[in-house]
Amino acid sequence: MSKKEQKFFFTHFPKVELHRHLEGTFDLPTWHHIALKNGLDVPKEFSAFKKFVQFPKESKPDFQLFLSKFKNDWYRSYDDVYNITYASVKNLKADGIFYIELRFSPEHFSLQNNYDRREITRLIVEAGNKAAKEAGFKIKYLITLNRGKQDQEGMYNLYKAIVSLNITDIVGIDLAGDEQNFPIQLFRNLFTTIQKDNIYKSTIHAGEVTPSSEIWAAIELGASRIGHGTATITDPELQKVLKERFIVLEQCITSNYQTGSWPDETNHPLGRLFRLGVPVTINSDDPTIQDTDLSDDYVKAANYFKFGIEEFTALNLTALNASFLPEKEKEVLKKEYEREVGRFKERVVSQI
Repeated sequence: MSKKEQKFFFTHFPKVELHRHLEGTFDLPTWHHIALKNGLDVPKEFSAFKKFVQFPKESKPDFQLFLSKFKNDWYRSYDDVYNITYASVKNLKADGIFYIELRFSPEHFSLQNNYDRREITRLIVEAGNKAAKEAGFKIKYLITLNRGKQDQEGMYNLYKAIVSLNITDIVGIDLAGDEQNFPIQLFRNLFTTIQKDNIYKSTIHAGEVTPSSEIWAAIELGASRIGHGTATITDPELQKVLKERFIVLEQCITSNYQTGSWPDETNHPLGRLFRLGVPVTINSDDPTIQDTDLSDDYVKAANYFKFGIEEFTALNLTALNASFLPEKEKEVLKKEYEREVGRFKERVVSQI
């Protein structure tokens, strides 16, 4: 297939995504409108704004440049938060999303104006659910806690506030942020509480820019999934444990390239780990910031690792098995997903 045919093919392939940050997947026109409405110092021309907020697609890896694209001063009202969420989630259908566990940080949306984190959380879930229902895919949510921006006490208070909301569409807790300067052990008490409460499952960013020892620490603190976890490739004993316990890696090819955490895209661990039987999934991370989409990572996986429909279907079923849904819901979704793949083959494969 040509590159154009590949992109068409994978855009329509039904996908399950476990690792995407709302803050990195904004709808660009809505984002631009909000920035201009709020009088922010951004380019007025849309094309210039796009360059301003996105990582240059052809740039070499640059972690600091990547981080500089994330700002939390865009919002001046609750409507801003609702509108950017609604527009951004509705766009996910165009990327072939079948089911997604979308993660977001209430702190990110609240910090500039000290908004009520509980109200922000309710708004995001309400807007996201409306958009997903209209677009025709399924969505749940993870709450991101950001080390480096929140200490353990602040995270604990936010966690308890989220619990008090009793929103069943929130299914998990995500620990993100600076792995190197804020190791997982700093948050041991918090994750011991999360594990003991048994209300949410957890996923922890680990082994992206740190050694596999941080993945071991995340497992010890009860992580059901690992964000990135590229360091797994260097640790055969860890690979064995991940397989035995079905602890799933949420891997992100383009993101790891742009941040420099794994600059050799063609040799990304995902392909080798998959063939070793380690449970892995394909994810986009922050596609708007990256100037890509999840389908681009599928094209890369097809070209770099020689994955075909069989492998991609298996990866997505792994993602559904690793989702934070109740077992009965997983079983229903897996059957529905397999039917959707069948429809894809009838509808799209015949056109290539």
